[in-house]
Amino acid sequence: MNRNRFVLPHTMPGHLPGQPAGQMRGQALVEFLALALVLVPFLLLLPMIAKYQDIAHATEMAARYVAFDATVRNEATGGWKPNDQLAGEVQRRFFSNPAAPIKTDDVPGDFKAHQNLFWRDPLDNALIRSFNDDIAISYGESRSSNRSAGYSSADDGTPFLGSETLLDLDSPGVFRGNVSVSVANLPESLVGPTKSYDGLKNINLAIRRHTALVPDAWTAANANAVADRLGSSRAIPINPGTLLEPLSELVNAGAVIMEGLPGSCGTHCGPKLGKLDYWRETVPVDRVPPYPEPQ
Repeated sequence: MNRNRFVLPHTMPGHLPGQPAGQMRGQALVEFLALALVLVPFLLLLPMIAKYQDIAHATEMAARYVAFDATVRNEATGGWKPNDQLAGEVQRRFFSNPAAPIKTDDVPGDFKAHQNLFWRDPLDNALIRSFNDDIAISYGESRSSNRSAGYSSADDGTPFLGSETLLDLDSPGVFRGNVSVSVANLPESLVGPTKSYDGLKNINLAIRRHTALVPDAWTAANANAVADRLGSSRAIPINPGTLLEPLSELVNAGAVIMEGLPGSCGTHCGPKLGKLDYWRETVPVDRVPPYPEPQ
């Protein structure tokens, strides 16, 4: 028995019947080249974009360091850290070689051993050419070099009536620390495919970050220092040690009567008016594990 067989011509994906295979391959090549013109410049710029982003992140961390340094060194704690010392710490700890050890009074030099090896252009030039000239710290919205200008007015003391006159609690406001970095342009001699680097040769990129916080000017090293603050002359109006302590005996006697057990409480009754040491939170010595003496 004869059977009619119908055989379809072999076709490749995307290949229309009657279209020559060579024409199909030529079309794919044209599409690839058109797409490459868009993607190749972008791919070439990715390493530089990553370097700029990394510098921006380091700048943000450095701004936090500048701002938080004001919480431990300010006018209320005995004085500010010198600007040159703070600038050197920022340069060395955030913008130099990441493997550099942290040392006191250590500043970076403008040579390759102290530079971040990731922050270099395709010709191996440093993106931060000079630590002193390209990295700057400042304070406040005006970017002043004066640390006291870093404060701006705030209402942080408003909820606490008489905080300055009664509690000896200063309220200088919000402190802002700024860090700015000038990034070097790519050299004119750098030539890349499709001129992908040309846009970065005159970009004059400056990265600026800031951090603002409310430093606690009412710092105290221990419980004794807190008691001294409450016992200062400015705190007299609310200090029970100077105003209410003479009434403690009378209040204690009233507490004994109200308890209904005369003599059972004695001097241990009452709200301990003026006894700041009674309310002091201390850890008993026997609950603190012994630590070896520092060498």
